[in-house]
Amino acid sequence: MKLLKYSGYTLLAIVLLLVLVVAFLFLRWQLISSANMRQLGEEVSTLSEEGHTYRDLNKNGKLDTYEDSRATIEERVENLLSQMTLEEKAGTMFINMIGMNEDGSLNEVPSPSAPFAALLGGNSTLVVEKKMNHFNTIQAPSARAVATWNNNIQKLAERTRLGIPVTIASDPRHVASNNIGAGIFTSFFSKWPSSLGLAAIGDTAIVQEFGDIARQEYTAVGMRLALSPMADLATEPRWGRINGTFGEDAILSAQLTQAYVQGFQGDSLTSTSVACMTKHFPGGGPQEDGEDAHFPYGAEQVYPGNNFNYHLIPFEQGAFAANTAQIMPYYGLPVGQTTEAVAFGYNREIITGLLREKYGFNGVVCTDWGLVTDTGFPGVMLKPASAHGVKQLSETERVAKILEAGCDMLGGESSPEWIVELVNSGKVPEARIDTSVRRILKDKFRLGLFDNPYVDTDNLSIVGNPTFLEKGKEAQRKSLVLLKNEQELLPLQEKVKVYVKGMKLESVQPYATVVENPEEADYIILKLSTPFDERSDYLLERFFHQGRLDFPEEEKADILALIRTKPTITVLNIERPAVIPKINEATQALIADFDCADEIIMELIFGQFSPSGKLPIELPSSVQAVENQLEDVPYDSDQPLYPFGYGITF
Repeated sequence: MKLLKYSGYTLLAIVLLLVLVVAFLFLRWQLISSANMRQLGEEVSTLSEEGHTYRDLNKNGKLDTYEDSRATIEERVENLLSQMTLEEKAGTMFINMIGMNEDGSLNEVPSPSAPFAALLGGNSTLVVEKKMNHFNTIQAPSARAVATWNNNIQKLAERTRLGIPVTIASDPRHVASNNIGAGIFTSFFSKWPSSLGLAAIGDTAIVQEFGDIARQEYTAVGMRLALSPMADLATEPRWGRINGTFGEDAILSAQLTQAYVQGFQGDSLTSTSVACMTKHFPGGGPQEDGEDAHFPYGAEQVYPGNNFNYHLIPFEQGAFAANTAQIMPYYGLPVGQTTEAVAFGYNREIITGLLREKYGFNGVVCTDWGLVTDTGFPGVMLKPASAHGVKQLSETERVAKILEAGCDMLGGESSPEWIVELVNSGKVPEARIDTSVRRILKDKFRLGLFDNPYVDTDNLSIVGNPTFLEKGKEAQRKSLVLLKNEQELLPLQEKVKVYVKGMKLESVQPYATVVENPEEADYIILKLSTPFDERSDYLLERFFHQGRLDFPEEEKADILALIRTKPTITVLNIERPAVIPKINEATQALIADFDCADEIIMELIFGQFSPSGKLPIELPSSVQAVENQLEDVPYDSDQPLYPFGYGITF
């Protein structure tokens, strides 16, 4: 009894301690927020001078050149730059994640649905204290909440000394998958196939239309910078980011990259555009053994086929041809390609020599996320710093090297004090900082953010409207690839009995009777996902499907046992090129799916439309073929099960 009594006291003490800690932290966050808010000035007034209306962003009661929409962008940039402090310039050069509350209010105090304030700082800390004005938002509670939050964060930024507006960036949001750091499921936007699916269609007009529709949905809620497209090539089948590429053919990727950027940006960047940050220069993809460069063991990009230049084609003929506003280099260290063995973001030969000087790119170059510091929170490592080749350098030395390489912005970091320290110590001249800030401000002006960064929260009907939804569905239909149709099994006749595994039953019920036992069925419909290794060294690894491409023997045996029960239609959701020779042999029909809705797949199976997609990657015939192919060379595995460009119809 005494033991139970003391255990109860101990538990009570722990609970009380936790309550006190939470209360202390809550009070601390509230005090920080209040202190930040006290630093803000008045809300911006709209004034008139000689018949011209303007927003008095610096609250001085007169028209400054940077507030004058009639002035040239160059004049506005120089006027604003001349008024900025070093701290304001430094804050402009950082972009990181940010949180919002479920109702679109500012995320100042952490909550279960919005923990970002605890991890990154509250909205006011980032805007007021750190003077940042670029953010990548992950959450998507509702269209109204995102639009409301945009207006709230813009109002907060408007009250800073110079009223510099915020640029809201986003990873892709128009597919059904959810992959932190690569793509974000957003229920209220129209739904399209993955980038691989768009490549399976291979139609530049459809990709440009997608970009234009996505642009309209982004701008409606305040998102003005797309952290896309991926112009990388899927030449290494084990790489965990293939799903975001346009496949392994450089010419096709270039054509679709150009169309994508043109859809988002238009012919030039304007107040109706979404700027594109095309990634990942000079081409992620040829990762050694397919390991991703987010992580230490994937640092090296290799070119055993001497094919470095092949990976530049989607940038040369795609991104640059479409005048992409911004570029993001990848994490990788290009083995044997440059004099200094350092990652792309640190590599002057790549950023200044190749990108700036050879290609003449003078837009914004932003590093990928977390090159300088580890990313995570106490007890949990999201990913370590991707400081490949420069691990020996301090944080400020790493930043100096990134600037020396020619980059303008640091992604996934929130430490402007590094740049202030480098300038004040004389290690980096302020003129170098000015060069980057000019480029960054130019895009803000071109996007019209200084003139009106707000959105209409009462008029969001364009988001996910019926026309956009149908366009997305039609693209899904065109992306599906029929790989096998033995004895013309497809299309199935309606009213048959089917056993379904891996798909929503309601998608099948309009066409067939669903049975609970495969022995009772006329046909089996089976949906599989691309295999991968379960990894847990870092939290981010759980979202990046890497490693093996074949099913474990026990799982494969179960799949084959089911397929051999009755004639089977196998649907393979392709994130990466799965190795499935035995499954392919056993199944009567095989469909390649690129994140399409189950209802669309059923339309194909039951003959509502004829398939027309073509594989944008090859499907290898064996694990050995994958291991023997060259990381930087397209469609080069031995005797592929299905080659690049394959697809049949009925």
